[in-house]
Amino acid sequence: MMLKAVLLDISGVLTEDGEALPGAVDAVARLQSNGLALRFLTNTSRKTSTAICDELQRLGFAPAPEQVFTAPGAIRRHLERSGLRPYLLIHERLEPEFADLPRENPNAVVLGDAEQRLDYAHLDEAFQLLLEGAPLLAVGTNRYFRQAGALHLDAGPFVRALEYAAGIEAKVLGKPSSDFFHAVLEEIGVAPNEALMVGDDVECDVVAAMELGLQACLIRSGKYRSGDEARAPQARCEASLADLVDALLETR
Repeated sequence: MMLKAVLLDISGVLTEDGEALPGAVDAVARLQSNGLALRFLTNTSRKTSTAICDELQRLGFAPAPEQVFTAPGAIRRHLERSGLRPYLLIHERLEPEFADLPRENPNAVVLGDAEQRLDYAHLDEAFQLLLEGAPLLAVGTNRYFRQAGALHLDAGPFVRALEYAAGIEAKVLGKPSSDFFHAVLEEIGVAPNEALMVGDDVECDVVAAMELGLQACLIRSGKYRSGDEARAPQARCEASLADLVDALLETR
């Protein structure tokens, strides 16, 4: 099946610590010039969708706002469709994403990478709401992310803690949720096997995409750790996005 779309994880594939990775800007431009539909996907929950798009544009990637799909954006759409009032356990920089939603008497818990807010008091308040029947809406189940050359806890461990404590299962709205991937594919108008997911997270990017019938490539940068490729032996594996694009365009 001919490749028609490329879905690009952002952190660890395109950028790291606020800067473009070597060769990434040119690689994205080459994909665009070859007629492939591009979408930029992220579970990042320390920035709004607008801030992420602005940063990518500043770095030279030039996405249109509608090409950027974020997990917080997916959660917002779900809250609006469902008429839910969120208790927001999120990073302060993400608050503008939900600023105009009703929040009195919350009946849903939204959990992201809240950094210092992931303390006992906030987690316990979320736990009380979950015991009352509020759903737990999570940006993702990523275990960790890479920043300043080190791995740091992401939202996933805290999702699992609240699930365990309250005896419930979170609804994940970002990667690796099938709903997230299907929404992107539907917006582009392509079948799963016509799209390639490119990421540095073997679980949430690569394995999740392949389980839905997408092609996938693991990039050995960002949060990649030696041996990750063994967990997805059917996936492509390249050192960088630039190397992947070189290989893809040789076959077109």
